[in-house]
Amino acid sequence: MIKVLIVDDNEEFCDLLSEFFAQVEDIEVVGTVHNGMEALDVLPKLKPDVMVLDIIMPHLDGLGVLEKINNGSDLRENLSIIMLTAFGQEKITKEALELGADYYVLKPFDMGVLVERIRVLHHKNTYGESQSSNNSGDFLNNEPLKEERDLEEIITTILLEMGVPSHIKGYAFLKEAINLVIEDPSMINSITKVLYPTVAERFDTTPSRVERAIRHAIESAWNGRNNIQIVNKLFKYSIRSDKGKPTNSEFIARISDNIRISEKKRVAL
Repeated sequence: MIKVLIVDDNEEFCDLLSEFFAQVEDIEVVGTVHNGMEALDVLPKLKPDVMVLDIIMPHLDGLGVLEKINNGSDLRENLSIIMLTAFGQEKITKEALELGADYYVLKPFDMGVLVERIRVLHHKNTYGESQSSNNSGDFLNNEPLKEERDLEEIITTILLEMGVPSHIKGYAFLKEAINLVIEDPSMINSITKVLYPTVAERFDTTPSRVERAIRHAIESAWNGRNNIQIVNKLFKYSIRSDKGKPTNSEFIARISDNIRISEKKRVAL
């Protein structure tokens, strides 16, 4: 049985991953924690074979966890580490590998493929083959998961990590608005005359309701206060998370630009 520890600040995502692993006969989830400090606390107690570790978390992020593990700690012994992130930035990928990550996965991903990677890493570790902690180039050929990254799933992942509640109307309106602006960036320049009416038509509602619902969704995420790192990541510190939320157009434009740029870089690699 392969013992897996899940470390991610998105509790809904942890639950989904745990439920999926529960159906896999050779994998046991020995724990789920939601920040880096908790991960370091439970590692010596739970002794997992594989740690699935998110990059962006409160208190101590994934890279910080890797640094702590590598600084004179015996926590690394017999442990394989899979890093998770919604942002495929080459600099962060390289840093994660140099710090000892064995594999790097872009959200969203194919659960079945993740299971196979867990099995491969556990097999390598069990039979004494070299790990990335000893050879940063040994990263399962440094190849990302070869799944089709559906645009809707990418938007969903980012909004959930931002803390936008999925049960409110503004969540669905935001997803649609971001998708439209990714396809046609000029729409953001006519948000009241073009974007809101287009979203409203697709949901059989009014532009004013779309505007209010999106504003409420952004406020809900901003008031959550559990997403400061990802807010800073996306908005490049241009908007202070403690001083006020972005406007609807700023939020939609920033998320759309981030996804568009990330996808272009991914295709170019």
